[in-house]
Amino acid sequence: MSAIGDLSAAPADFLTALAALRRANCRNELKLAELPAPSRLAPYAVALGAEVIQPSAAGPRPAHGPVIAALRETEDVELATGRFILLHDPDGSAVWDGTFRIVTYIRAELDADMGNDALLGSVAWTWLVDALHDHGARYRNAGGTATRILSESFGSLSDNQDAIDIELRASWTPDSADLQSHLEAWSDMVCTFAGLPPLPEGVTSLPNRRRN
Repeated sequence: MSAIGDLSAAPADFLTALAALRRANCRNELKLAELPAPSRLAPYAVALGAEVIQPSAAGPRPAHGPVIAALRETEDVELATGRFILLHDPDGSAVWDGTFRIVTYIRAELDADMGNDALLGSVAWTWLVDALHDHGARYRNAGGTATRILSESFGSLSDNQDAIDIELRASWTPDSADLQSHLEAWSDMVCTFAGLPPLPEGVTSLPNRRRN
């Protein structure tokens, strides 16, 4: 796992955090990959991106050549996407209340009727809190925003169903450099946004909500 900053001179806590992230057992439905880490937010950082993809209902079909393969790929449906960024400042930050900060982003698309639920934002925040709790990921100074984005289609696209995206942007300060449980909790959050079971006790799964 790569990161910004000179790892040969990286603090022991940051190396411990990277090792903990490598040990994380994330759900199989999640496609996890490294992303370029932000270089201006902290002396050391690492970033991961995640997608939950629903394969085409039509299933595989005979195909040959790169063009046909690309067409097959477009049939897959993205249920949810997210980013997980770990920041580390050995000198600490009064804003973070610590030397580490986890910054996350998750987005999923809902049907318009469900997206108009006034409680949707608070439910999304509850998913985050419950996932961290269920994985025993201890933290402090958490904050975030939940945003609903309405997509309406007009003209030649007017037959498309209206939809609403839910976006959750959040950050929190972990209590230690042992971040395995934090990444595992976040991966469960992404799958929850995608509407995939199993979910934490007392949380109801979202129905399938992709556009036609």
